[in-house]
Amino acid sequence: RQQKWKSSVSTQAKMPPCDFVPEKYESYPYERMQKIREQNIAPALRTYYKKPLLLHQGHMQWLFDHEGRRYLDLFAGIVTVSVGHCHPKVTMATQKQLARLWHTTNIYMYPPIHEYAEKLTSLFPDPLKVVYLTNSGSEANDLAMFMARLHTRNFDIISLRGGYHGGSPYTLGLTSLTAYKHGVANGFGCTATMLPDVFRGPWGGSHCRDSPVQTVRKCSCTEGACLAKDQYIEQFKDTLNTSVPKTVAGFIAEPIQGVNGAVQYPRNFLKEAYQLIRERGGLCISDEVQTGFGRTGSHFWGFQTHGVVPDIVTLAKGIGNGFPMAAVVTTKEIANSLAQNLHFNTFGGNPLACVVGAAVLDAIEEDGLQKNSEDVGTYMLLELAKLRDKFEIVGDVRGKGLMIGVEMVTDKDSRHPLPAEEISQIWEDCKDMGVLIGRGGLYSQTFRIKPPMCITKRDVDFTVEVLHTALQRHMERAA
Repeated sequence: RQQKWKSSVSTQAKMPPCDFVPEKYESYPYERMQKIREQNIAPALRTYYKKPLLLHQGHMQWLFDHEGRRYLDLFAGIVTVSVGHCHPKVTMATQKQLARLWHTTNIYMYPPIHEYAEKLTSLFPDPLKVVYLTNSGSEANDLAMFMARLHTRNFDIISLRGGYHGGSPYTLGLTSLTAYKHGVANGFGCTATMLPDVFRGPWGGSHCRDSPVQTVRKCSCTEGACLAKDQYIEQFKDTLNTSVPKTVAGFIAEPIQGVNGAVQYPRNFLKEAYQLIRERGGLCISDEVQTGFGRTGSHFWGFQTHGVVPDIVTLAKGIGNGFPMAAVVTTKEIANSLAQNLHFNTFGGNPLACVVGAAVLDAIEEDGLQKNSEDVGTYMLLELAKLRDKFEIVGDVRGKGLMIGVEMVTDKDSRHPLPAEEISQIWEDCKDMGVLIGRGGLYSQTFRIKPPMCITKRDVDFTVEVLHTALQRHMERAA
């Protein structure tokens, strides 16, 4: 019956022009691709949408499917395409290196690894000047845990509920989202503490977070005071006083939670949490897998937005614009802890990866992408906030730069998550109108908007109009 339902709401949204012409698709037909997916690709690798997209080519913020249809990509391969699909500068650098040298491993010296190590670490404050290159974010966080334990000679690591730090057996202990947990023993020595979520948590108010858009919750805090932050810090102390030994190995947090739907903490929460951890002999780890490389706009690294300097920083995703690479950046002293025995990575820091990484850093600087993240991201947040004010089911709009979450609820008073099937209809509708967005949150109730950092205000206008139409259609369906 739903198939026959026809909305009276039609969209006037006109997709911004793009002069790129994709090549003609010449691979297997869609049905054969589907069959291969069913028979030969592990079912754990799930696809988005009722009829999964068969994508064929990408150009900057655009993706093209097998039929040549164009989509505005606002999820960037899960926050990974930082400077744009097939960015010409990165593509050219990679092609040049492909013809020169692919791989030797780091037992020899070769220019790209040294040039890149210097370039990357120059972007970090002292004493974060030593880098260990790996292949993925899970691997980077795995190594960060290992380093923290080796260096402190302590074992326990604290993370925040709702955090995602990887899917490897070691990092699953830090990842605190049921959907990623498997029924096998994991997480020995890992303790998750209360998430200081100022929208959904027990405490929150109208100027807690570092975002152009605040929650609709009211509070009576005076300038410079934050009751929510104080309460969440009390919870943090409670965990330290009850759930772990007197000394700990460390604490890991994303500056803004990614998979959980761009959740932000109250200002100064991380600063105080870091202090409490250091008093107990622990190291502070900042997971910058999604927030790094200028995405938050005001700063290059997410930790800088909190006014802290971590002991270990983990990087992945946007570091390589889609190339499989990641890194752990730390101090000389902490890095030395790993050098007491062998710890070897075959592909980490190979010549190709380092050339890609360096080209990505150049593109961010030359294209002004940090500034673009700030300008376009702030514009988008303020435009999306108008939709929140107009629609009861848009509970919260939050984020910083181009790291944005739109949390859907049944109503603003209860803050109950909107049922998954209703969110799915809105999501599918956006896709049908040419806009691809992600999903996140404990109940998959939050739209995640984390596009390539090259998007424009024109793209934002188109997106907001598409989302507005999808929400109107939803209201009509509900009525």
